[in-house]
Amino acid sequence: MEEKQLDLVLVPLGMGVFLAYHVWLLFTIVNNPRRTVIGLNTESRHKWVFCLMADPLKNGVLAVQTIRNNIMASTLLATTAITLSSLISVYVSNKSSSPSSALVYGNTTSVMASVKFFTILLCFLLAFLCNVQSIRYYAHVSFLVTVPTFRDRKDAIEYVARNLNRGSFFWSLGLRAFYLSFPLFLWVFGPIPMFVCCFAMSLILYFLDTTTSFTRDLHSHSIRVGTIAEDVESVLHPNMTVLES
Repeated sequence: MEEKQLDLVLVPLGMGVFLAYHVWLLFTIVNNPRRTVIGLNTESRHKWVFCLMADPLKNGVLAVQTIRNNIMASTLLATTAITLSSLISVYVSNKSSSPSSALVYGNTTSVMASVKFFTILLCFLLAFLCNVQSIRYYAHVSFLVTVPTFRDRKDAIEYVARNLNRGSFFWSLGLRAFYLSFPLFLWVFGPIPMFVCCFAMSLILYFLDTTTSFTRDLHSHSIRVGTIAEDVESVLHPNMTVLES
């Protein structure tokens, strides 16, 4: 096959495999969240917020420290993404117009090389924006999680848990952008390494994103125990429900 035919066939095919996996992952998260790590973590964070906001004066320091760790992690990824974007921009602007040497069959002219670096740049800019949004939600939750509230005011606690999960979703999107940068980097060396990396990355992410039956049973048992504890607590303190109503 000619060089242009390799780019036109393998690159869309590799991106199609990567995109098809994430479409399946999104469908699974919506319909069967306990089968995925993202779904289990979402449920765990939801329960964590309810447990901490039951006594914010006692658990406020723990909540703020935990959210601060997430903010630091998002800040690190955002800084890495914008730094790599700046380096790629400087490299492309200073790069000569002569075509680079082909290390693997399929590497073409300097115009195609500019397109490759531009896609990598967009990938890191997307990672930067997602991590900035993650910091925004985490910072908002750090204020809300320490606000005193009644135990039966589930609407206020649900709002905090929803914002925390949104911050985590943006964190996951930022990580996906970093994962996508690996095959895009290998595309610089040709379409064949890029296609192989897309296929291998999809397999690796499948094992990282899905859960086993043991993990689901263990998580279900822990959630069930927490629910029973809340039911017992509501029975032992019925006056709070009467006052709230």
